[in-house]
Amino acid sequence: MKEITKISDAEWLVCQVLWRDSPLTAGEIISRLDESTGWNPSTVKTLLTRLVKKGVLSYRNIGRVYNYFPKLSEEECVEAHTRSFIDRVFNGAVGAMAAAFIKNHHLTNEEIAELKAILAQKDSDAQPSGSQTRALNPRAKT
Repeated sequence: MKEITKISDAEWLVCQVLWRDSPLTAGEIISRLDESTGWNPSTVKTLLTRLVKKGVLSYRNIGRVYNYFPKLSEEECVEAHTRSFIDRVFNGAVGAMAAAFIKNHHLTNEEIAELKAILAQKDSDAQPSGSQTRALNPRAKT
């Protein structure tokens, strides 16, 4: 997976507008964000510039108008940020992250069934990996 620079919460809001509909001009993006954020237009333009520099967005010049569009998909950004979170908070242990979320959040019967199906599929796909397997608590002493 390619390295994706961290996207701030504000930048994420701008990206969400463009993942839903693009290309859009700066004015169209400002208009769509105005009601929910109340940001000054120069703030949105600064965020657009940062996202272009980070390689998350790009633009096409049509005369004096810039049409912005995502260079990276929402899925790519979500995957990169999820991996970064798991590495930082759970020392890279996906199982520990899943266990923490499951223990601390209410799940519907449908969500439980979906998780069981995913785990059953993972179990049938799994190959013994010996020392590569991480414990659910990566900080526990072995």
